[in-house]
Amino acid sequence: MFKKDQEIFNILLGAVSEGVIIVNEHQKIVEINQSAENTFGYTREELIDADLNTLIPRNYHANHGAHFKSFINKHESRQMGRGRDIYGLKKDGTVFPLEAGLNPLKIYGKTYVMALITDITERKIVEQEKTHLATIFDESLNEIYVFDAKTLKFINVNYGAQKNIGYTLEELKQMTPVDIKPNYNTTEFKEKLDVLLTKEVEKLEFETLHQRKDNSTYPVDVHLQLSRLGDKEVFVAIIVDITEQKNYMDKLERTVEKRTEELKLALSTEKELNELKTKFLSLVSHEFKTPLSGILTSAMLLGKYKLEDNQEKREKHLKTITNKVHYLNNILNDFLSVEKLETGKVNYNFKEFKLSKIMNEVVYNSNMLLKDGQKINYPKNIDEISLVQDEKVLELALSNIVNNAIKYSLENSIIDISITQLDNNIEFKVKDNGIGIPIVDQKNIFNRYFRAENAINIQGTGIGLNIVKSHIENLGGSIQFTSEENIGSTFIITIPNNPL
Repeated sequence: MFKKDQEIFNILLGAVSEGVIIVNEHQKIVEINQSAENTFGYTREELIDADLNTLIPRNYHANHGAHFKSFINKHESRQMGRGRDIYGLKKDGTVFPLEAGLNPLKIYGKTYVMALITDITERKIVEQEKTHLATIFDESLNEIYVFDAKTLKFINVNYGAQKNIGYTLEELKQMTPVDIKPNYNTTEFKEKLDVLLTKEVEKLEFETLHQRKDNSTYPVDVHLQLSRLGDKEVFVAIIVDITEQKNYMDKLERTVEKRTEELKLALSTEKELNELKTKFLSLVSHEFKTPLSGILTSAMLLGKYKLEDNQEKREKHLKTITNKVHYLNNILNDFLSVEKLETGKVNYNFKEFKLSKIMNEVVYNSNMLLKDGQKINYPKNIDEISLVQDEKVLELALSNIVNNAIKYSLENSIIDISITQLDNNIEFKVKDNGIGIPIVDQKNIFNRYFRAENAINIQGTGIGLNIVKSHIENLGGSIQFTSEENIGSTFIITIPNNPL
């Protein structure tokens, strides 16, 4: 009789489409059906007497024991996998979602649990896809409306639309698209939809206005398609708010003339730039050629003055060579400074130093450039003044200003340097009695390569003041000037004294 009962039991197990796993109270597997074998990838022989944890992912083992004991103690059927995700482990290591119906059994005084296993992988995929689509629907920045093809009543409206239109979903469900489209009545709107209902077109696109709850309106692009929701036909409308686009087009139209003028100006600027490049190349050629010619001539003449009584002439030519080399070195330094400033490769080195140190350097180097009778006056009582700045850059800036004062002043003239210590700044003032700067040229004096009209025939590249201004402003200072043609110029550099 027992054998016959076992056969009936096996037939019943085989007829069940779900996977069936029977375990004893020690969580040992005592029987499985073919569906369970197929689901988990094991043979019956591999699982009989195996621990139930064989079919459970390792990270669930700890909690599973407690759940099983609780179930045994309560001794009542339970559905698992609804409201809480549970997972199975296949022989090949695949983890998959499942539902399990647990049923306690008493056979010959022993407790068993029969689990009906359903692989819900496909269902989970479908649920995830639905959830994903619902998320896209709700989180879309565009407005999405779904409305009944017969009654035109709204069925669903996403959050983006509710936010922009100003109505709640409950309010919208009592409305139709005509209620938010002031340019249409019901008849006109239905006529527009006919081409979708008759399948003449698959998609309808048009531009119109939407009216918010507060009666304000905004332009929109409407994209309409016919779809199905269950057993009814519905329209799905994707609405794009084109307010910004409209504003942009209006602005574009208003600025066409302005852009045309800017283009003309740009072309004019390009022409000026090309002329400036040509002028610059000519300038560089001249500025290098002249001192090089002087160096070559002096070098040749030096070879002719070999006697001791020619020493004065030799010294004259050596001074000429020294001055010309010094001049060329300054030009090259200026060009290198321009390149560094343009590429942002200037690294400033702030440290504390005595002001008298750089003033002595500036005056000493400038004395070599003095014309006959020229003299530099500068304060001698500055030994106690210390400054925290970039020493080399400040020396470069002051040298440039003083050298210009010498260059653009006549013989027997005075260059005055004064220094004033302010609260947190130090002011350097360099005054000459030179040719001055014409009023018409003063606005361009700091532009690169610019030369004032009255200085065209005097050596110079027109980049020194531009470099000085850039450096001084980078150090947090400023440079200003006053000038009167044929009277002279005064340049003022103000620079912060940054304490360490």
